[in-house]
Amino acid sequence: MSYEDIKAAALRIAPFVRRTPTIKLEHCAGFDLRNDFHLKLECLQVSGSFKIRGAANRVRSLPPERIQRGLVAASGGNHGLATAYMAHQSGVPATIFLPSNASPIKEEKLRRWGAEVRRAGNVWDEAQEAALAFAERQGAFCMHPFADEAIVSGQGTVALEMVEQLPEADLYIVAIGGGGLIAGMSQVIKTVNPKARIIGVEPVGSPTLRACFDAGRVVRLAEVTTRVATMACGRTDEGIYEIARRNVDDIVLVDDDAMQRAAALLWFEFGIAADLSGAASLAAVMSGALVPPPGARIAGLVCGSGVDGFNA
Repeated sequence: MSYEDIKAAALRIAPFVRRTPTIKLEHCAGFDLRNDFHLKLECLQVSGSFKIRGAANRVRSLPPERIQRGLVAASGGNHGLATAYMAHQSGVPATIFLPSNASPIKEEKLRRWGAEVRRAGNVWDEAQEAALAFAERQGAFCMHPFADEAIVSGQGTVALEMVEQLPEADLYIVAIGGGGLIAGMSQVIKTVNPKARIIGVEPVGSPTLRACFDAGRVVRLAEVTTRVATMACGRTDEGIYEIARRNVDDIVLVDDDAMQRAAALLWFEFGIAADLSGAASLAAVMSGALVPPPGARIAGLVCGSGVDGFNA
């Protein structure tokens, strides 16, 4: 996967996505921020998250007969919604496998897009096993959320827009689930601005890439305890790890409550409806897990929408 692949993906997915806006975090009574900090609002994206970028690129890269028997995905919610949307656009059925900790609201949205929803396992990895077995039985195409070049190239198009919208940014903060988003984005960012720093954010209860960085190889977590289904992954992909190892400068960990507080601030101060993964960039700074250098110009990402901040 190259920078040119990501540029090609941007052209391929243009009919299916929005160019989402950015907002500067200022005039905020709930948070004393000393850095210039902008967020890109992928919570306003088609299907509610950045995931449509990868899903659209994967589906539009396939011959129509390959998806004739439907699309299948395992998801904490957002990838499933993107898959269901592309199935709807393509006129084929979608079957989405959710772990037990996935949001009931995201499940309802999946059904509204016409997807068949099945619960399987307690974490994404277990739902993925069920999805793969189902896809093989049905002859359907299984949409992996991160171990797929076309998916990762699609996710990288977020950064193509960010480097244009925020040309002065020199510190990027990106949430990590399986790692596809940060892998794709980092290819763009380091190509355009090799001196920019890229910081990943993972839950304390699912330090998937952090554990790999510490071990110097891909490892499987002994357990996943975070309640953030969209950031819960026991093992990343070898290719994702290699890209992240080259491009990502550090990974910080935040607890679920820190993301909850950040989601609440985004809602009450800015009217932004973020899910917990969408609040992770802000949570890293609010919690002190990441202390930006003075003068750093920060670009974060509200990667997914949700109601997690409404009742905090």
